[in-house]
Amino acid sequence: MKIREVNDNKKQFISLLLLADEQENMVERYLEKGTMYVLEDNEVKAECVVTDEGNGILEIKNIAVVPKYQGKGYGKMLLDFIACKYAGSYSVLQVGTGDSPLTIPFYEKCGFVRSHIVPRFFTDNYDHPIYESGIQLVDMVYLQKHL
Repeated sequence: MKIREVNDNKKQFISLLLLADEQENMVERYLEKGTMYVLEDNEVKAECVVTDEGNGILEIKNIAVVPKYQGKGYGKMLLDFIACKYAGSYSVLQVGTGDSPLTIPFYEKCGFVRSHIVPRFFTDNYDHPIYESGIQLVDMVYLQKHL
């Protein structure tokens, strides 16, 4: 298994990026300014994009695992890698996500705790309703982990 930084042609992973953030123009907002990592184990299994939000905060803007490899620990491995890599440079690792029974428990299991909410983020910023597990996402829930 190898985790590598991707500096060129990040859009080659657009189909994987869109699993975690289904509106392409939203992905484009952070893709070029962010740092991308790809986890490979014979082939690409997962990706992650992080951005410097200032004040010692590193934000996970996108993390996605190829569907057939979900639930096998690749997402957690990528999060652990990010936490270790940036522990000396940042004090907080945060992620914003929808209030979903799929994503919130995953992040909590990885040591993140709820921090704050951005009301109506999904309804105000996306051109169509976003659903996960049959639930419409409305508010952005931020979770943080101290590094």
